[in-house]
Order: sequence, then structure tokens, then C-alpha cells
Amino acid sequence: MNIQKEYIFETDKYFNACHASTLLKLSDGSVLAAWFAGTREGNDDVRIWYAKKSGNNWSEPKCLETGKDLPHWNPVLLLRKDGSVRLFYKTGKKISHWVTEYCDSFDGGESWTKPEILVKDDNSGGRGPVKNKCIRTSEGILLAPASTEQNKQWRCFIDISDDDGDSWHKQQYIVRPRKLPTGLVKMIQPALWEDEKGIIHALMRSDKGFIYYSRSKDGGRKWTKAEKTDIPNNNSGIDCVKADDGNIYLVCNPVGENWGARSPLSLMKSEDNGKSFSEIAVLEDRKDGEFSYPAIIAQGDKLYVTYTYDRKNIVYCEVEP
Repeated sequence: MNIQKEYIFETDKYFNACHASTLLKLSDGSVLAAWFAGTREGNDDVRIWYAKKSGNNWSEPKCLETGKDLPHWNPVLLLRKDGSVRLFYKTGKKISHWVTEYCDSFDGGESWTKPEILVKDDNSGGRGPVKNKCIRTSEGILLAPASTEQNKQWRCFIDISDDDGDSWHKQQYIVRPRKLPTGLVKMIQPALWEDEKGIIHALMRSDKGFIYYSRSKDGGRKWTKAEKTDIPNNNSGIDCVKADDGNIYLVCNPVGENWGARSPLSLMKSEDNGKSFSEIAVLEDRKDGEFSYPAIIAQGDKLYVTYTYDRKNIVYCEVEP
């Protein structure tokens, strides 16, 4: 296995802290990445930043000008059918009252349109993708892995768009199992893939020390009751992708403790459509480090990964498994 890693920018030059990256491979071979950054997560000066890798070099990071003096959160990039790029992100002081906004780029991330609200008059805590990328199904529709955090209840749902992201239709929440004595399992931030039979699968972060799982046989509209997997989860972000080789690749912190350490960060592989995963690489393992909120995409024989490095930088990886 060949793994190449690099920082996207020079640490401490632009902001004090950064987190929650997303990435996208463009048709010309370049890579676009985005994340949120400022003095500290949740502060009013936190904005969406982005950079582009062309050839061997990353551009200087730029701040997305939104005109809002509010905390910005969790960018997600999408390549639309017409070749334009859509950037989703959240704004708001409280996660329970997030609003999802978006802007578009028609020049590969060099410039962006004026931000707009994704679903007007929605106050449910955010629509569209909450952290991880959308998938475009064999039906040609977009599925956005979404979740809300209202009244201390963490719940996952899928937002569906049949017009390439212009309008969205919120589906029912995925039913959560009950775990005594603590009650219903808290789950957020799904990661999705579609298999050869058209079944959609979801892995979800939870507060129970394990990743939870659900599936849909009707294109993401109805979902099975969530069930516990045997993959440890420290109540931190995960992401997965189905690669061209047919395998499912998962990046996560395999720490089976609620709010446990965000190290190590591991790359795992499933050769049986997600029934089981085995670790194939450890991307980071320093005990006192935070290596978290990964994003992963696949193209050809390569995987592309970004993740938070100690809240001070974003690491970009190219992996040939």
C-alpha cells in the first residue's frame, strides 16, 4: 500500500483553529478542499475556508465571504451534473438551530456565487448534508446524509433531491434502538453507499461506543431500524466510500468509548458490502493528538482522504490500496 500525506496549508499562518474538512476531485484532475476555521469552533469569527491543489501544489487558503457574523460549520462539496461545484455549509450559534446555506462555483472553486439558504423557512437544525458527502444513486437522485441535534435528541435522516440539489425532500428519521438504562441511542452524521442491487447503506456515529447501521431498499426513502455494528466509535465523525474495486473503505477513530480519544485514525476495508471491516492502515496514532472528522472519496485505483490534524491543520492523503 502506498500512502502520501501532506498539510494543505502552513500552520498558524491564517487562523488559530480548523476542523471538519471536505474534498472533491474535479474533472481536470485538481482537488478542491474546504473546512471551517477561526479562533475557536463556535466563535463568531469562524468561517468557511478553501484551497485547491493543481499539480503538486496547494493554493493559498481563501475565506468564503458570506456577509454573516455567525459561526460557520461543516462544509460539504458536491460536483453537479453540469460540472459546477456546490458548497453546502451550516451557520448558527447553536447546533439545534443551524441553517444550511450554499453557494456555487462555475470555475472550479476559483470564485463563488452569493450564498443562499438551502430550504427557506426551515428551522429544524439544518437540511442537506450535515458533514459527509452526498451520493448520486443509480436512479439519478441525490441523497444527502443529514441529522439534527434538537432537545438533546440526535437523529439521522436522508434528504432527497431529484433536481440535482435545487430542491430537497426530507425523509422520516431513521428509527433508533433503545439501550437501557440510557434510553434511545443518539446517532448523527451518516455516511452512505449504494451496492450493486441498488440498496443504500448508512453507517452512523453514535454515543454508545460503536458505529450503527441502517439500509434502504427503496432508494433512501424508508430505512430499517438502526442496529449496532462491531466497529468501535468514539462519538466522533466517520466517512466511507464505495471504490471502483467494489470494496467499501471507512475512515474512523476505532476507539470504543463515548467521547474517547480521537487517536488513532484508521483506514478500514470491507470486501463483503459492509458486513465486516478490517483495518488496512493507521493514518495517525500519536496518543495525545486529535485526528478526526475524516472525509474520503475514490476515483480509479486511488482513495483521497482529508482530516483534522490537532485542530491546527488539515491533512490531505492519497492512498493506493
